[in-house]
Amino acid sequence: MEKYTIGEFAKKVGLTSYTLRYYENQKLIMPKRDRHQRRYYTDEDIKWLGFLLCLKNTGMTMFEMSRYVELRSQGDSTMHERKKLLSQVKERSEQQVKEIQDNLKVVEHKIDWYDGRINFQINEDFESYLNRFNQGDD
Repeated sequence: MEKYTIGEFAKKVGLTSYTLRYYENQKLIMPKRDRHQRRYYTDEDIKWLGFLLCLKNTGMTMFEMSRYVELRSQGDSTMHERKKLLSQVKERSEQQVKEIQDNLKVVEHKIDWYDGRINFQINEDFESYLNRFNQGDD
């Protein structure tokens, strides 16, 4: 079993030692201790932190992450609660993705509008140009 110091672990996972200590204080990660009480991490910790970062990147709050970790530590009897929490985060993330996609459509239309103006193919203002596309969304 490979053992990593906090500095080595920080490099492996792309975080700072400060962030790792914060996650430890929040009880999201639990490093092991050697006989001198120095913390160390293993490859299993890398996998666990990877999953936590995935959750964080979906927009899961620290409170939600802490709740998930707490439920996980209680064992299989909390699977339904964990699934419900993850489902809520997934639904919220999907809504955010939809909003981003809607905003990207406007940006794409703006780019197309610029192309048309630059090439003298469009002579209307952007609002009028955009309204032509939005009429089909009703």
